[in-house]
Amino acid sequence: MQWTSLGLAVVLGGATILTQNPRFVMVKPSLVHFVVAAAMLKRGWMIRYITPIARQNVSEATMVAAGYAWAALMAALGLTNLVIALHFDLATWAWFVLVGAVGAKLAAVALQYAVFRTIVRRRLAQSAT
Repeated sequence: MQWTSLGLAVVLGGATILTQNPRFVMVKPSLVHFVVAAAMLKRGWMIRYITPIARQNVSEATMVAAGYAWAALMAALGLTNLVIALHFDLATWAWFVLVGAVGAKLAAVALQYAVFRTIVRRRLAQSAT
């Protein structure tokens, strides 16, 4: 992910300087979302970022599914950004990037946290009895 981020920054930053096209600047987040989504399709990528207690109590299949759900979210955000960038004005696009995309990611973090926490609590309660 670190090399991917560096590559994206260099390539897309250079392309922005070369094209000087506002529409390209609006489409760039879609390209980033698509590349990140592709990287997230690697099976089990998320497992190393999960807390130890969750890793011990949440099944690997659930963690892998969560990773794929993140990939789907990134792809959906990329597609949505692409549609907005190509068919709407700058103000609508800016609102989507600043509020919609960030809000969707924060909601996904909250949902994953709640689901994993519920699973961990149930497993710990079962093992205590």
